[in-house]
Amino acid sequence: MNKIDIHIICGPTASGKSAHAMQKASELNGVIINCDSQQIYDALPILSAQPPQQDKDQIPHILYEHLHPNNICSAGNWREIALPKIQETIKENKTPIICGGTGLYIKALIDGLSPMPDIPEEIRTKVVEKYNKLGAQAFYDELYKRDPEIAQRFHVNHKARIIRAMEVIEATGKSLADWQKLPRETPPEEWNFIITKVLPTREQLYQRCNARFDIMLKQGALEETEEFSKRIDDGEINENVPMAKALGFKQLREYIKGETSLEDAIETAKTKTRHYAKRQNTWFKNQI
Repeated sequence: MNKIDIHIICGPTASGKSAHAMQKASELNGVIINCDSQQIYDALPILSAQPPQQDKDQIPHILYEHLHPNNICSAGNWREIALPKIQETIKENKTPIICGGTGLYIKALIDGLSPMPDIPEEIRTKVVEKYNKLGAQAFYDELYKRDPEIAQRFHVNHKARIIRAMEVIEATGKSLADWQKLPRETPPEEWNFIITKVLPTREQLYQRCNARFDIMLKQGALEETEEFSKRIDDGEINENVPMAKALGFKQLREYIKGETSLEDAIETAKTKTRHYAKRQNTWFKNQI
């Protein structure tokens, strides 16, 4: 069986993944396929560090700015979208270059996933509203009553996980644990994953994080935060969308609302970015 190389360029935020992917794609007649859970959304292109247009003009880029901010893109959702794009790239005799920092997307691609149900948007909204109304402990207690097997796996503070578990049982009447016991859907046997981890030293990574945020501000990050905040306030975009967790968004929004100074907002955003990059760095060293 002839093996087909699938290149994966991964690492923490601000590590330089995109530059590595551009170089690899230039060498291998490649197509860059996004595996970043922020860059997949059509919003906040500066804060999410979307590739510049000149890079997109030079090398094909896929799954960037692909979804509306109100959509949810779990690892399973991303895998379902990405697999056909990888297959199309191969049929065109080009090399897939998977690039991004969302480790769970990469694990889902390499290891496969058990099939998971699609959750209707109205159920997602209902469950989030219930969480906000009850609070973490009461919500967790209700999940424990309805699905003790899965609840025992999570801590009360694992907000996203316990919400997901409640969504599944609300939508299907079955425990998330039951779905996870189904056989994994694995990638084609002929795919050969070649992984490049871009892992700068901690000092280099922190310097890159700080410098990049300064560049983002010069490029208009504050203005795009104000525009995105208005879309939330107007009800066009849900308050709890994934993009609202974009690094720096919360702090800049607080400045826009008059809740903090610009200097403090910038410093806090840089600190949060460095801490996030550190966690990513550790994850990639140990998990991929």
